[in-house]
Amino acid sequence: MTEQETIAAGKGTLDPLVVRLSDSVTIMRGDCREVLPVECDVVFTSPPYNMNLRIRGGKYCSRQIVDEFSTKYQGYADNLPLEEYERLNDEVLNLCLRECPLVFWNVQFLTGNKRALFRLVGKYADTLKDVIVWDKLVAQPAMAEGVMNSRWEAVLVFDRDNAISRQFDGHFKRGTVDNLWQIQRERSVDDSHGATFPVTLPARAIDAFTADGQTVCDPFMGTGTTGIACIRTGRKFIGIEKDARYFEIARARLENELRQGLLPLTHNPPRQPEPVGDRLNAVVGHGGKNA
Repeated sequence: MTEQETIAAGKGTLDPLVVRLSDSVTIMRGDCREVLPVECDVVFTSPPYNMNLRIRGGKYCSRQIVDEFSTKYQGYADNLPLEEYERLNDEVLNLCLRECPLVFWNVQFLTGNKRALFRLVGKYADTLKDVIVWDKLVAQPAMAEGVMNSRWEAVLVFDRDNAISRQFDGHFKRGTVDNLWQIQRERSVDDSHGATFPVTLPARAIDAFTADGQTVCDPFMGTGTTGIACIRTGRKFIGIEKDARYFEIARARLENELRQGLLPLTHNPPRQPEPVGDRLNAVVGHGGKNA
């Protein structure tokens, strides 16, 4: 254990490991349900999709796990019973909203999660402020006959304090941010995690909906992509990840990103309003690196 590492008091049987990589980047290894809530300005996260819970004979069941076809995560089957999956999302979202006023919840509606997610939307209807559609431009072919290809994902935006209005606090100018984001998927940074989103997705949200120096939390950190977006946009980051392998991958990525010394996104006002996404591309894609 290095001098950067300390053990924080947790509520489970094992205390989470807290690693402070810099003054602005902190990552925690542990179950987010035992670590949350943490104080932050925005949550941007993507929970597991439960993609291996299927339907057979009109009933839910787990499909056979085939590494090269159906596994997105190493060491996690992604096939919770529907009630457990719904409870996971409910508990984590509730904990996030206790200390964070704005939550971006990236999901894809699939057989193994759609009923749980629709019920979640209903339960949190009074805090659901808006929905962003992530158009991935190209859809993977469906895995069965008679099933539509899934080209888009949703980013559900929950506002704890003012969801009744669609207006956000003034971090972007009128007419510069759409609710349809066309962002192509990218190759995963590690073969053991096939469900990473491109860094442009969280970066676009972070740049548009937060101010310089604010704190963003990702309770399902995975390989650390939200943290990369925070570093590149000049925000603070708190990441939580349960899996030890992914935690170490995220740690290495974030340490490498901090060593690069990338300049944060500048906010000098342009002569004419310009889309946030266009302004981000040069920063997010700096050096041509995969995120």
